[in-house]
Amino acid sequence: MSDVFTPKKRSEVMSKIKGKGNKSTELLLASIMRKHHITGWRRNQPVFGKPDFIFRKQKVAIFVDGCFWHCCPQHSNVPKNNREFWEKKLNANKERDLLVTKTLQKKGWNVIRIWEHELKEPDIVASKITSTINQ
Repeated sequence: MSDVFTPKKRSEVMSKIKGKGNKSTELLLASIMRKHHITGWRRNQPVFGKPDFIFRKQKVAIFVDGCFWHCCPQHSNVPKNNREFWEKKLNANKERDLLVTKTLQKKGWNVIRIWEHELKEPDIVASKITSTINQ
């Protein structure tokens, strides 16, 4: 089955997907950190890889990864339509994530990657963050 949109319309639809301020991921994590009294984090800082949150003093970078876009091992599935495109796109995302993590670690940063589905268990997420920033 081919795409229901023209290539131009598909591009327009995809361009509307936000990379920042996504309520189901980053903003939810911000509310979890506030609820658990985790302070000292910053957003939109000029750090390699554009972490969603950082704790500059502790050199901790946090990324909230969407299950689809970052190929969650539990929930990721490649769309059947235009499969070759999606495999290339999603694999490039995974490779970039790995490069960013390794680069930041070489620079002395601790990197926390939180899957979108993990946000359903806020106490565990908060504990993960707290234990890392208190090392």
